[in-house]
Amino acid sequence: MTNSQTVLDIHDKPSAGKLTTLSIQHMFAMFGATILVPQLVGLSPAIALLTSGIATLIFMFVTKFQVPAYLGSSFAFIVPILAITEISGIGSAMIGSLFVALVYFIVSLVIWKTGYKWIMKLLPPIVVAPVIIVIGLALSPVAIDLAMNFDLNGDGIKEYSMLHFSAALVTLAAAVITILFFKGMLSLMPILIGIIVGYIYSLFIGIVEFSTVLSAKWISAPDFLLPGIDYEFIVTPTLLGLMVPIAIVTISEHIGHQLVLGKIVNRNYIKEPGLHRSLLGDGLGTFISGLIGGPPKTTYGENIGVLAITRVYSVYVIAGAAILAIIFSFFGKIMALIATIPTAVLGGISILLFGIIASSGLRMLVDNKIDFGDKRNLVISSIILVIGIGGAKLHFSDTFELEGMALAAIVGVILNLVLPGRPQEVVEIEEDSAQ
Repeated sequence: MTNSQTVLDIHDKPSAGKLTTLSIQHMFAMFGATILVPQLVGLSPAIALLTSGIATLIFMFVTKFQVPAYLGSSFAFIVPILAITEISGIGSAMIGSLFVALVYFIVSLVIWKTGYKWIMKLLPPIVVAPVIIVIGLALSPVAIDLAMNFDLNGDGIKEYSMLHFSAALVTLAAAVITILFFKGMLSLMPILIGIIVGYIYSLFIGIVEFSTVLSAKWISAPDFLLPGIDYEFIVTPTLLGLMVPIAIVTISEHIGHQLVLGKIVNRNYIKEPGLHRSLLGDGLGTFISGLIGGPPKTTYGENIGVLAITRVYSVYVIAGAAILAIIFSFFGKIMALIATIPTAVLGGISILLFGIIASSGLRMLVDNKIDFGDKRNLVISSIILVIGIGGAKLHFSDTFELEGMALAAIVGVILNLVLPGRPQEVVEIEEDSAQ
């Protein structure tokens, strides 16, 4: 079962000192991306850290401590959360997260009873990849606005600022240099390194405001958002239409991560502990996160990359990273310092990050050898891209609209099912991957 190059296998327990060091490494690998999402959508970075740790521990428990995966903030839900917040407040987006988790529960139950092959047919690369491209490109205006524009006069009106844009460009350059020229662990943390370099540059040009850090307490509870207390629990069709269909993409992402992770650690996670368990763990993590005010969760590719480089697969290390994230979330000074990161720095790193999301969709098409000489593939991908990026909308009533990437994902699934010429083969999980 184990690879001869494995340093620590799944259930190997390192010494206390080594455990702490390796866990810190995993925490910093996910840190930049996990705190970026709440910064962009108006949630607390502290609650994002807290819920990422809690969700990871829940995931590990549900998967019987067999899967060394870390759960962080999902970028797929940024646009829906922003849209819902504008319509009815951030509390509604949290309600949406609960219903996304419900989709996970249902899918995991069906997989448990019927097997996993049907979902491989329902979500082939020709559907999933264009939707992933839509997610990245739909976020691009958010990145550019953060990078270039700033409320210079404090009147709520943003204007172009070369000073702030320079901070975005420095941040972007630092992240690109990290990806291209750094080796080993550092190459897996371009987001964190880019933010740090951009922040230091922002200090030099005087666009960082420290007053909140000075007044912050050393120990402070995260800002919880509780249904029925901090916001009214109201479910609307538009809320469901914007959030729930994105589960199509995140479930596909989850399956992809489980396949990649299985290859790295030489196990078949689709069969044992089973796709139904890992999806259930992901869904429970998202549910608890939404219940207390955190963003939806997903398994993190950054941490899978850490596993591949270090060859340390121990679940104790992942659990340690989760516990450290929970502890960090209660350090008020640190969270206040994170809140002082200029929007230009967030914009600079977002330019790269959102572009990578779109490019990962292109990579999926290439890796799966999708033939665009096949008119069926050309039609499906073309319609998904234009509907998703163009902002197409189905307006059913004053309370129910279906638009953007949610509509694109649903249309893609329907087109794949109804258009003639659908490939009959099912994606098979290699039997020898578990040996």
